[in-house]
Amino acid sequence: MKLSLGLTLLSAATSALAFSSLSTNSPTFISHQTTSSSSSSALFASRNKQKIVSRTNWAEARGIASKTPSASAADVTSDNVLTNDQGLQYVKLTSGNSSAEVYLYGGVVTSYVQDGVEYIAVRPDAKMDGSKPISGGLSHCWPRFGPSDIQQHGFARNVEWSIVSVAESSVVLEMLPNDYTKAMWDKNFKCTFTVTLNDEQLDTRMNVENCGEDSFDFQAALHSYFTVSSLENLEIMGSFAGKEFLNKLVGENGEMQTEERSVITISEEYDRVYKGVNDPVLKDSGKGKKLNVLNTAGYEDTVVWNPYGNEGMGYNGFVCVESVKFDPVTLAGGESWVGDMSLKPEDL
Repeated sequence: MKLSLGLTLLSAATSALAFSSLSTNSPTFISHQTTSSSSSSALFASRNKQKIVSRTNWAEARGIASKTPSASAADVTSDNVLTNDQGLQYVKLTSGNSSAEVYLYGGVVTSYVQDGVEYIAVRPDAKMDGSKPISGGLSHCWPRFGPSDIQQHGFARNVEWSIVSVAESSVVLEMLPNDYTKAMWDKNFKCTFTVTLNDEQLDTRMNVENCGEDSFDFQAALHSYFTVSSLENLEIMGSFAGKEFLNKLVGENGEMQTEERSVITISEEYDRVYKGVNDPVLKDSGKGKKLNVLNTAGYEDTVVWNPYGNEGMGYNGFVCVESVKFDPVTLAGGESWVGDMSLKPEDL
């Protein structure tokens, strides 16, 4: 069965959804500071060279000719392409009373603010210098989700995406094959990720195109981190009642269980896979807000994850409610797949 295939692939992914942690005593989340100084530019160039050398050596060790990754924001002139204090570049989007930040490293949305309220979380132990995938935001898991035949969660979250176009309230990023990706997954693909901000909501679109002749299979997910005022103030609603889910924290390989609740609350560690649920709504009584996660194309399933009790990860300040396509998509040559996910805040 299709369900069995998807869950078999997932059963080994116990707590691997979590990115690695670093101990801290406070769940304070990352704030992004910009700098336009020449020293910052030099730092970015230095770190970028280090990453290129590292990836080139990695590829050459496997007998693959080196190739410099495609150009990034350094080649794009725009007032809203900025650099953080650790040398990573990102795009700042604005629309009315809303703003968003999208990092080129990993193509990850790390901030969405509407009317002064932040809805996207970045963990306090996150590395914002490109030394590892950013722990937080709307992080891409592609072309694999969880442990697989290639690296954990695929490679989309730890490569530099390039800018196709940028405007005040939208950006289009692109990821193409290079020696680093081909060494582990030698497919002819093109991924574009479009982020559009308006006064009402944040829209995202992941487009995957098979540019070759041979078909390939992939999984896709947005490993989405959302802020919460406190877990005790959080309720997650949606079509959960009566659905089977994989509780990956029971036994060695997880256990299939049936959800009896219509409202999910979190008072313990969570790592649960809900197949066929893609309409979650997060209600936060502390904020007086609810956040509608609108999966309108491609994403069919939801993962709820929280490292309850882990102060280093800042567990009480976020929850992961992830938009996922678990069952592998088979894409023939010339075909494409689209995943659409929007975030729409509302007052309670």
